[in-house]
Amino acid sequence: MKLWEVTKLIRSKNAGPFELTFDIFFVDQEKFECVKAANLINAQWVSRVYKLPADQVKIMFYPCARAIKVTIPRRVPSGDFLDSDVYGGQQHAPFVELPLPAGICSP
Repeated sequence: MKLWEVTKLIRSKNAGPFELTFDIFFVDQEKFECVKAANLINAQWVSRVYKLPADQVKIMFYPCARAIKVTIPRRVPSGDFLDSDVYGGQQHAPFVELPLPAGICSP
């Protein structure tokens, strides 16, 4: 099973011109709690996938919204000559494909 299978929405977007934010909304409170308890979305994983220092990763949990928000610095500012995704809307694929260990978040 992958993370997308227990969520309603996974998206990325700009959080200003210098940061990207990832929003992960879960289908129910149980799925949110099991992914949070398993510590699957952590600074070490995000830093490895997005190739940046772990201390630059911010992770926030919002139980009342059944959501996790992750914020990282952009490699280049939004709109820069070298920017390939001005709105930051195409950066969430690693979260979508994140595998869940067998036995957690059972249907």
